[in-house]
Amino acid sequence: MPANSLEQVRNLCMRRGFVFPGSAVYGGVASFWDYGPLGVELLNNIKKAWWQDTIYTRNDMEGLDAAVLMSRKVWQHSGHEATFGDVLIENRKNNRRHRLDHLLLDQDPKLLGELLERSAPTWDPSDPQIDNLAQFCGSWLRHHDGQDSKVGFSYGLESIQRIAQLIKKGNSPVTAANFVFLLTNLAVRKQLAVGVLNEVGIIDPTTGEVGDWLQPRRFMGMFVTHAGPVQADPGTEEELASRVYLRPETAQGIFMNFAHVQRAMARKVPFGVAQIGKAFRNEITPGNFIFRTREFEQMEIEFFIKPPQFVKEGEKNDQQWHEEWVEQRFKWWLRYATSPSATLEERDATASRFRARAQTPDELAHYAKATTDIEYLFPGSLGWGEIEGVANRTDFDLSAHSKDVPEEDLKRLKLEPNHDSTEKLDYFDPDAKARYIPWVIEPSAGATRAMLTFLCEAYHDEVVTEPTKQQIDQIKSDAAMIRKNAEKKIKEAQKEIAAGREAKHDPATVEAFLNLLDETVSRLPESLTEVLTALDHEGAQNLEPVKKFRPPTEKLVEDCTRTVLRLHPALAPVKLAVFPLKKNKPELVELAQAIKERFQRHFRVVYDDSAGIGRLYRRQDEIGTPFCITVDFESLEDGTVTVRERDSMEQERVKIDDLPAYLLPRLQGE
Repeated sequence: MPANSLEQVRNLCMRRGFVFPGSAVYGGVASFWDYGPLGVELLNNIKKAWWQDTIYTRNDMEGLDAAVLMSRKVWQHSGHEATFGDVLIENRKNNRRHRLDHLLLDQDPKLLGELLERSAPTWDPSDPQIDNLAQFCGSWLRHHDGQDSKVGFSYGLESIQRIAQLIKKGNSPVTAANFVFLLTNLAVRKQLAVGVLNEVGIIDPTTGEVGDWLQPRRFMGMFVTHAGPVQADPGTEEELASRVYLRPETAQGIFMNFAHVQRAMARKVPFGVAQIGKAFRNEITPGNFIFRTREFEQMEIEFFIKPPQFVKEGEKNDQQWHEEWVEQRFKWWLRYATSPSATLEERDATASRFRARAQTPDELAHYAKATTDIEYLFPGSLGWGEIEGVANRTDFDLSAHSKDVPEEDLKRLKLEPNHDSTEKLDYFDPDAKARYIPWVIEPSAGATRAMLTFLCEAYHDEVVTEPTKQQIDQIKSDAAMIRKNAEKKIKEAQKEIAAGREAKHDPATVEAFLNLLDETVSRLPESLTEVLTALDHEGAQNLEPVKKFRPPTEKLVEDCTRTVLRLHPALAPVKLAVFPLKKNKPELVELAQAIKERFQRHFRVVYDDSAGIGRLYRRQDEIGTPFCITVDFESLEDGTVTVRERDSMEQERVKIDDLPAYLLPRLQGE
């Protein structure tokens, strides 16, 4: 079965050269990672597979590589500068910070209704967002509650308070979540007073108690830098004139080049532009290894289609294009997450760990008509995590960056006129003989998340030689000894803490280790390799029996089990490993080196003679190498070698001259 925890995958990645912590010599920088010799190969192979399927196998796609740094105006008109980031609020009682929108969504809806009711009279009527909310509430009441057709801001405030009362009573079809986004933005503008937040008793979810809240503040989600030689004080006109951002997404670079690509390549709508590139987000809470990082790589498509009013009979509309892209992208994930040697049962099990989930209206970005997230069931507490989103972005983006957009379209898209743009990003349709701004379907995946997904799915610990009952009993006995010692240390630590002294051990951490060890030992022998992972728990540090227990357990694990990455051959960092049976026999070494050189022009091949054949096989299994070739004395006589397949461990004699025909189709997953 796949990995049981992210820690298993992380340990393998650190040990075998997939991923290293960034700037480790200086203590590292949180959530920045370096990709080692095997990691960069795996990432390159993932990107190659994506590019191959996205560009080369389709007739309606082009590629692009846009600049990381773009004009600040790009991010102003895309809405990123004003909204990209989170609003944080701090509880003075425990100094914990929370995202305000998440905090409000965690509250009882009745409490949020009271917050709306109390704060509405203090709002500035000149604020356009408040005016929008007032109009929305008034419209809702007129349509659903039989109210008269009164309009205007004062009536809108009455409507807000009326809906707030309905929320408090628990019978409003308009959910409190509808207001959270607006309340969050108002808090930043200090129109949602921190005094009101404290008056209504907003609860801190980490303690379950009412918090003492400080004024909310915006946390900028983009990294700021400057282009040009001028260094100026933050916020001054001089500084703003030179300010640029490290891009938080690759999509805007494609939108900037829509017209260039369309004209240069003489493309007719529908067509798409694909890009792979770095993006940077100043995440508040990065973590879960490489799942959420501040520097990552995106694999993104912007597929331009006809607006609904220009779709002819027999042509796909935006909904059909969206559904088609969801289906194609979902199949891509399943294809590369599944080893070609997998059984039907294993394929079904892999498919069960992927899902396509349509976002609810409350989740949708303001520009999206519909979005479907492709998610993977990661091991451990991470659970279901998004690995790709497929969004119907309508004509929002190209309109946002265009000049001379009709007023009715601006109103529909809730956009302000763009007086900075020098172009209108529209398209002349020769069939309709009309100009229009295309709609966009956007499949957007993370390359680094793809790497983590495929590693988690490929990771397998297998018992290849069943340990004896005596060996299992010895592990259980050692585990009992560790528990006895640890319980003693816990009591000693509790006494030290009660006396106000610093303890050597943290009782809660040690107890967590013991629970993990007990659970792992209870599942022996299939959990044999997990016992070693449990010994790496921070609660096991400085426990003397653990130090004695580790070496014999490592030896038993090495003798009885193997860790294998069942990566799709197209993704495997190393495609082929070649070994001589004896490294002190020049004729075997020479032939093995010649085979390596024959294939290394096509893909990554390694030669290794540093251990016995069995151990060499285990090393290659652990990094996902699909095939190993052993050159022996029989090879010198009849020109055949032993080819060993990773997943089944089956071996076959193949003529050296037949190796290309034997290996190449299998390495392509055929």
